[in-house]
Amino acid sequence: MAPLEPSSAARFAAYLSLILRWNKRVNLTAIRDEDGILSRHFVESITLAGALPSGIGTLLDFGSGAGFPGIPIALCRPEISVTLAESQGKKAAFLQEAVRVLGLSARVLNGRAESEPRLYDCVVLRAVDRMPEAVEIAAGLVAEGGWLALMTTESKSSSLESAAGPSFIWSNPIPLPGSAEGLIVLGHKIGPAPTSESLRSESSSQEPSSPD
Repeated sequence: MAPLEPSSAARFAAYLSLILRWNKRVNLTAIRDEDGILSRHFVESITLAGALPSGIGTLLDFGSGAGFPGIPIALCRPEISVTLAESQGKKAAFLQEAVRVLGLSARVLNGRAESEPRLYDCVVLRAVDRMPEAVEIAAGLVAEGGWLALMTTESKSSSLESAAGPSFIWSNPIPLPGSAEGLIVLGHKIGPAPTSESLRSESSSQEPSSPD
């Protein structure tokens, strides 16, 4: 992982300070010590930012919480228009403050990600509740030709890839630094998921015709 530019490092320091202050009154993250936030949240999110393919214009952080990985992505990849989706009001308020303090152009969506009417070039998920169900919803928010990025573990990756459906081709997993099992998996959406009607139609077209 390449070193951060001095300007980016200063903004990450401001972000860390903001998390530590808010975490005293709002449960932003279970990891509350500075070293833990740096080694777990920051390093892993920055790793994901570097792993995302070029050409991504819009990105949705599904269940952003304290802004991971969406805010680090916005800091490291300013060419990407980031939306931070968070349904809990207090966490969404924190995200609004973080966007203001850090001078980001990121958008905060205070609501459920599935309420979004638009599709994104990339959707990222990291440790949200009911992860398989969330992955299934997130897959439907990825535009054709876009990417689904999951921060997960080796033991759960296969089931989450299955939950995304048959429209994705998955790249080799990328290990997360300092984690025994954590990894990033990137799915490339090659087309819309087949519907039951399209499957029936395909099956019918493959049936042999009756002899005359």
